[in-house]
Amino acid sequence: MHKTVFQKALTACLPVIASFIVIGISFGVVAQSRGFGPLWAASMSTFIFAGSMQFVALELMGSGAGLLTVALTTLMVNLRHVFYGLSMIETYKNTGRAKPYLIFALCDETYSLVCNPPALAPGEEKVFYLLVSAMNHLSWILGSTLGGLLGAALPFSTKGIDFALTALFVSVMAEQWLSTKEHTPALLGLGLSLLCLLLFGPENFLLPAMVLILLSLSLYRLRKGAKA
Repeated sequence: MHKTVFQKALTACLPVIASFIVIGISFGVVAQSRGFGPLWAASMSTFIFAGSMQFVALELMGSGAGLLTVALTTLMVNLRHVFYGLSMIETYKNTGRAKPYLIFALCDETYSLVCNPPALAPGEEKVFYLLVSAMNHLSWILGSTLGGLLGAALPFSTKGIDFALTALFVSVMAEQWLSTKEHTPALLGLGLSLLCLLLFGPENFLLPAMVLILLSLSLYRLRKGAKA
């Protein structure tokens, strides 16, 4: 059974693994350029695993920001995890000892794969969730470590390299768009994000956008359920 689940998880994760290795390399290179070697890059990806926040953390640490500033910035950047993490309470309810790691390793891409799993036999769900989480996490660590080593061996300009993470989000959204005929949730998220960006500016739009998206998707789900 576990071999079959492994194959399903690997197949589902391949696009994310490839992206995470490439983006992880970019993170490692940027970390090296900021004076943080391969060990720092690997450690941050192992114990923080926060994607875009790791790029932000490099700038904060490089500028001498205090612990409180780093903590509040991390909360703001990754506040979306609170909202979509709530929807995983039932999904991860019976995952036993794996639950703490599943919670820690839950990122945007893992969330997308867990919410849209392939056909699984009864009892395979827990193993699939764990494998998907671990594969994505390990690929991020691998990419970050390789990037740190490459950055030390082959110094070059890192201007614009941190855009790789934005490119990943765009590609994930495109894949989700193509794989379903129901585009209302995606349009709600995009429209409300743009509205909040115009109203609150790039520094303050994230929190109100997340709140409005959560409310709108909740109402949409209730309305759709009532019609069904």
